[in-house]
Amino acid sequence: MTPVIIAIDGPAGAGKGTLARCLAASLGLPYLDTGLLYRAVGRLVLDAGGDPTDPLAAGAAMVSLRPTDLDRSDLRGPLADAAAAAVAAIPGVRTGLLAFQREFASRDGAVLDGRDIGTVIFPDAIAKLFVTASLRERARRRWLELGTQGLDTDIATVEADMKQRDDGDSARAAAPLREADDCFRLDTSEMDAEAAFQSALSFVRSRLAGRR
Repeated sequence: MTPVIIAIDGPAGAGKGTLARCLAASLGLPYLDTGLLYRAVGRLVLDAGGDPTDPLAAGAAMVSLRPTDLDRSDLRGPLADAAAAAVAAIPGVRTGLLAFQREFASRDGAVLDGRDIGTVIFPDAIAKLFVTASLRERARRRWLELGTQGLDTDIATVEADMKQRDDGDSARAAAPLREADDCFRLDTSEMDAEAAFQSALSFVRSRLAGRR
């Protein structure tokens, strides 16, 4: 039987990571946060003293990427965010990481979250969700998250940085952030994590039921 693949896309701070982990646990599927791939590549570029916008430096980092790099403790925060956005805009990096993502889900299926899962990586996924929220709410969530990490920043800066990331993700030539035509759009602006999970799970179960 074809592996069950759940594709979850959306902008930063919308809650797609939390939602994806909960769905994976509920459905007994492996989970991959594909954003960590780009964050790790960006960090490796910075480690080498390179510029994340440089295709050669980003390509070299991508080739040297190891699974253990995804476990680093410094893959979150403004610097990591900016480096990840820069390398993610490079077509060669996205192409190089595509095989990793497809191989991850090829045998046992998976829940994957990112920005181009349902449109590029797995356009034939059985269930596609686009998880979003208002910019103000997403910025508030990220600001609170940064606070728990001991990073002192003001919410206006977080919101401005997030808008810049949104604009870059949507405008880039390589796999821009967009909703798949057949996705379920889930706006979590006024939802807590449990409400978002229940809504998503209901949709996924309906798609799986139709598969039988």
